Amino acid sequence: MRSNSKRCGDSMHTGTVYLVGAGPGDPELLTVKARKLLDSADAVLHDRLADDRIVDSCSDAAEIISVGKRPGPNGERTTQEEIHHLLVRKAREGKDVVRLKGGDPTVFGRGGEEAEHLAAAGIDFEIVPGISSAVAGPGVAGIPVTHRDHASCVTVVTGHEDPTKPESALDWDALSATVQAGGTLVILMGVGKLPENMAALRAGGVSDDTPVAMVERATRDDEFTVTGTLETIVERRDEVGIEPPAVTVVGDVVSVRDNVIEYLQGAPSVGFAPAPETAVSDRGVE
Repeated sequence: MRSNSKRCGDSMHTGTVYLVGAGPGDPELLTVKARKLLDSADAVLHDRLADDRIVDSCSDAAEIISVGKRPGPNGERTTQEEIHHLLVRKAREGKDVVRLKGGDPTVFGRGGEEAEHLAAAGIDFEIVPGISSAVAGPGVAGIPVTHRDHASCVTVVTGHEDPTKPESALDWDALSATVQAGGTLVILMGVGKLPENMAALRAGGVSDDTPVAMVERATRDDEFTVTGTLETIVERRDEVGIEPPAVTVVGDVVSVRDNVIEYLQGAPSVGFAPAPETAVSDRGVE
């Protein structure tokens, strides 16, 4: 990486932009480096999934700017192009900028796009990884995304692609084959598209009784999990009212939760979970 161009006495100095992962939600899961950067930043641009407790803990001297995007009919509050311009403008004002993103900045966080824009504008930047909800969400619910007895691979996809794409970039037949072969499929941002995604897997040959879990607001105080099968999970989602942000996990690894939930600390307990074909949630046995 090039050296920082912010120099004393230089009237044309620029700051550095740090693309920082805020982790899945719990402030204690911030990396040490992320914490240091938030304490010293001149400006913090944060997205909608960055926990309020983390944003509120930033330096009082920092300029805090919300650039979150909202789902639903109202669409984006701040466009990606506007975010790009803000990052460059703040850096050219001589400010060190933290671009704070939920999870990891490069896992469906558009960190790659921002890095390319900064490089094209001649702005020094650094990527600071964070804990992705793709791993943390299932993990805190007692579901390891890989397991020697269940899954030797894991595939992470988005359940909500760019609506401007002429067609899906996801090969659901290939994803179905991966699950059938024993792999784990993790779907991010897939609450709204759950019926379509589950139907695509079923059409691809995945068995109706394949275990599925949804983990909402993983690592936060109101985290909860609902489990079911490929056939029942949409009904389970509706019955308990799953809302974004939530992670969906498909595959045999979901059954591991049944073996550990009684002793799992840090998550609401439901006692003994039933067999995978019977759904259960942390809001109570269904």
